[in-house]
Amino acid sequence: MSEEDLDVKRAQDVVERVLARSKKRAEVSKVPLAKQATSLQSTRGQAENEAGALEREARSGTRRVASLSTEIEDVSEVEYRQLRLERVVLVGIYFFDEEEAQNSLSELAALAETAGSKVLDGFLQRRETPDPATYLGSGKASELARTVSSLGADTVIVDGELAPSQRRALEDVVKVKVVDRTALILDIFAQHAKSREGKAQVELAQLEYLLPRLRGWGESMSRQAGGRVAGGEGIGSRGPGETKIELDRRRIRNRMAKLRREIKHMKSSRDTQRKLRRGANVPSVAIVGYTNAGKSTLLNRITGADVMVQDALFATLDPTVRHAKTPDNRVYTLVDTVGFVRNLPTQLVEAFRSTLEEVAGADLILHVVDAAHPDPLGQVQAVNEVLAEIEGALDIPQLIALNKADLASPEQVALLRSKLANSVAVSALTGAGFDELERVIAEQLPRPNVSVDVVIPYSDGDIVARIHETGEIDLEEYLPTGTHIVGRVTGDLAHELSLVDVS
Repeated sequence: MSEEDLDVKRAQDVVERVLARSKKRAEVSKVPLAKQATSLQSTRGQAENEAGALEREARSGTRRVASLSTEIEDVSEVEYRQLRLERVVLVGIYFFDEEEAQNSLSELAALAETAGSKVLDGFLQRRETPDPATYLGSGKASELARTVSSLGADTVIVDGELAPSQRRALEDVVKVKVVDRTALILDIFAQHAKSREGKAQVELAQLEYLLPRLRGWGESMSRQAGGRVAGGEGIGSRGPGETKIELDRRRIRNRMAKLRREIKHMKSSRDTQRKLRRGANVPSVAIVGYTNAGKSTLLNRITGADVMVQDALFATLDPTVRHAKTPDNRVYTLVDTVGFVRNLPTQLVEAFRSTLEEVAGADLILHVVDAAHPDPLGQVQAVNEVLAEIEGALDIPQLIALNKADLASPEQVALLRSKLANSVAVSALTGAGFDELERVIAEQLPRPNVSVDVVIPYSDGDIVARIHETGEIDLEEYLPTGTHIVGRVTGDLAHELSLVDVS
């Protein structure tokens, strides 16, 4: 065989190997990771529509995947950049309410699977207070270590917030990585953040969480050098200098200060946009609720938008503003916000404060509740606890939408409506109950209260358009001198009309 034939054969072999790997990856990608979460969250089974299909596809392309070869020549560039699928065991403690603890552990399992992990097992321990050393008792920690070893798990997730010393002590017992609920939620936010502001907010929250948890490893963290020696300039001034862990802390603090300045600058831009909307006298409705309650689906149903919808926790991080109309053709804005969760990390609440201020500036809060969830009242309480941290949010009128009513029993929906005042049962998936919901929204939005009877010149057609958008018109007729309108407008628009020559 000639050298030329050998080159051709080598090229064919390369093509065949590439095609074989592509086929193998396609077969692996057919295994839907979302099915794992379905078994743990029966109330999250509403089918996804086509909204945001491209964004969902892009997000799934960066999810963690399992069973990848460690041989560098067998790993493609795409596979190399993907994170490995972690095999996790869940742990939680409770004092008296075992059912609530079970719901919390199921939610933790859903969070873990949203992050791209595979849940192997879960433990609950009854005890009055967490053990100050290992969070669990010594006996339970040893049992956990044996289970982790037998299942081949590589991570333990604790349903609570661990002190740095507790995490280190538990890692020493179980011999694998240990993370807490806060770290898991921060990991999900880091995966889902897409806007510049969202990424900065998540990074700030991660650094605030990391700062008190820096851990020294051997001599590299304790070695000291004086003055210019640390900078590689040879013999320098005397002094203890900085340890490596102190240097890391200083770098983290500097990065946090820079992120706060950036977020403050972006907050100014957001405030300007909000003032422009308020200046146009357009009422605002803020959608809030527990994560995966169906807020984005409800937004799409009301406005006809194409906001990304996914059956996963914290699918939406960046606020989305869309225009909608009441049945009587009044324009208002709907703001879709980040979902809440039990024990939402305080670092996230602080970092996302500029985003959550969209809620404080609303005229009406539309609180979406998953009516088919095992503990909807607990979710309502968790959301209200977060709203209490936003100045003025609890003073805004609140309308509750009992979503996923098609998955809940009529008795459960009736019980919730009796306990939650000013509530409407709807299904964002089927559209049931939305006529009533839109009617109630229209009733509770602020209405224009200044009566006007004016003739507006045809040259000022923009004012007529604003009256249509924000006012209520009883009579509109076209005269030789202009448009004759009788109705009600807001105070700001009435003042503007008084400055226009409408005679």
